[in-house]
Amino acid sequence: MEGPLNMKIRRTMLQLLAALAMVTLPVFVESQSLPDSPTPTSTAESTTSRELDLTYVRPTQKTKLRNYIFDAFGPYPIAGAALIAGINQASNAPPEWNQGAEGYAKRFGSNFGIAAIGTTTRYGLAKALKEDTLYYRCECSGVFPRTRHAVFSTLTARHGQDGHRVFSFPSLLAPYAASMVAVYAWYPNRYGAKDAFRTGSYSLLTYMGGNIALEFFYSGPHSLRARMHLNNAHGSPVQGPNQ
Repeated sequence: MEGPLNMKIRRTMLQLLAALAMVTLPVFVESQSLPDSPTPTSTAESTTSRELDLTYVRPTQKTKLRNYIFDAFGPYPIAGAALIAGINQASNAPPEWNQGAEGYAKRFGSNFGIAAIGTTTRYGLAKALKEDTLYYRCECSGVFPRTRHAVFSTLTARHGQDGHRVFSFPSLLAPYAASMVAVYAWYPNRYGAKDAFRTGSYSLLTYMGGNIALEFFYSGPHSLRARMHLNNAHGSPVQGPNQ
């Protein structure tokens, strides 16, 4: 029987995923459907879309490689793995790994491995499908439009030279592929597909949180974080007007 804490965490996760679907689905459907005979409003929106597309500059392979290394092995995934390992240590999950320095090391290695595999999967599949999964800050203003953009960007990517948005299977599959590898490679035998799905969903929500952070907490090129090379993880080199 699940404890009250696990039930509360699962309920919260489902609510966040439902919110993610409610925010992204209407925008995705709208982006995929164009009217046969454009009205003046739709014509203006199409013109604006084309103008925004013209501002897109596809990142070079060097930029993608640099972002991949930072996103997979940089300070943020290390800090994230250390933090989550501490939470796992406090809740003694999995209990088979026990406590102490050895138990913490196993939990840290597990979390860091999941993050690295997920990032590698996302970048690798994106390269195969010729997608650009870097994060591009919104050219809009307002808290809700920018939040919606950050959430929507979690499951979309840029494609083609014009940078039009498409649904991104690499972004969706990467966290679940990583958690599946972890469950069947080094987790205790009692863990299975349900646990992999739960862990992958947490990773997806964490990635969404990272996009929101990139949207609202980006530091300019002359900030202390930039000088320390801590400016972003998977953010694009061109950050848009909201700098």
